[in-house]
Amino acid sequence: MIKDVLLNFPHHLLAAPQTASTPASALLLAQQLASQFAATAAERDHAGGTPKAERDAIRASGLLGLSIARELGGMGANWQETLLVVREFAKADSSVAHVFAFHHLMLATVELFGRPEQWQPWHEITTRQHWFWGNALNPLDERTISKRLAGWHEFSGQKSFCSGALDSQMLVVSARSQPGGQLVVAAIPTGRSGISVQQDWNNIGQRQTDSGSVHFEKVRIENNEILDTPGPLTTPRSCLRPLLAQLILTNIYLGIAEGAFEEARHYTLHEARPWQAAQVDHTHEDPYILGHYGEFWVGLESVRALTDRAGARLVEALARGEALSESERGEVAMNIAAAKVAATRMGLNLACQMFEVTGARATHAGLRLDRHWRNLRTHTLHDPVDYKLKELGEWALIRSYPTPTFYS
Repeated sequence: MIKDVLLNFPHHLLAAPQTASTPASALLLAQQLASQFAATAAERDHAGGTPKAERDAIRASGLLGLSIARELGGMGANWQETLLVVREFAKADSSVAHVFAFHHLMLATVELFGRPEQWQPWHEITTRQHWFWGNALNPLDERTISKRLAGWHEFSGQKSFCSGALDSQMLVVSARSQPGGQLVVAAIPTGRSGISVQQDWNNIGQRQTDSGSVHFEKVRIENNEILDTPGPLTTPRSCLRPLLAQLILTNIYLGIAEGAFEEARHYTLHEARPWQAAQVDHTHEDPYILGHYGEFWVGLESVRALTDRAGARLVEALARGEALSESERGEVAMNIAAAKVAATRMGLNLACQMFEVTGARATHAGLRLDRHWRNLRTHTLHDPVDYKLKELGEWALIRSYPTPTFYS
């Protein structure tokens, strides 16, 4: 049934992309693809479902190998470079940015939690076969259980918020062991017997991320597919994985805000009419309109600075490898938390206030300018920003770093 839906989903005409071979060329190619994605973003937001044509365009571009090492066939981009591409996609289509970013997050997950003899072949075949990775990890959803049998594990149960699982070739999955309740994380083919990807995602935002549920019915997991050395959140280096996830979200939020700004700017300059009390000939001469744009720009510049600083700190921490200390990891956590709080606040404000500078006609349903707010509101509830502020407060007041979890 899933195959039929993917085949029958309306494919938009996308120009055959060139391929990239370096991080610099990847960013240029991402800008070209983003321009194409933007042309149908509003329409596809309304339709929901799977952005099949857009995912296939990314496959053909070679960008699925962006963060993979050159010796394994990838482009060898660091995470600062990879996140610039994520942000570029988010300006045009935050759903595409989401599944693209989570693909690279899953690649990082197997590297940070697993052994080289596990993740290196997966990375290499990903570049050769243009594999898309999906997410079925969600550690807060404990409905999937793992039973240890003779030489293998059996997963059964349900997982929610499985972004990008549909139309993927590989999944990173998790379950709670029975007995014991330990978290078990594995990487497995999406097409394995017993795995059913549900088409039950119908939220107000991020409507093409396929972030619905995955059902596991007695799925066989081989021992060499279990990521247990070093395993999840066992060393300062493996504890960088949740920070990477947080920084991915931050860059998506920033990209959405940048896209909303550009749409508002275009509408203000080309469509909006000046308010009669302003007594000006053009909307861009209205002092109140200019004041709003000044606020938008300060907010964007501030979040860009915080986000880029956090990205630089993450790259430095990853370069430390196993020598990374708990305090060094804590410093990265604080940088990312600050950027995420700022991106959340600024993005939601801009996506709402953009209508102050575009006017009543900009609420026409066909424009779907509200999608920027809906996408941000849906995504920023990923974990409560109040708890990020609590962590930052504990650091600011008593110099206490957050205890590593999948959300801090």
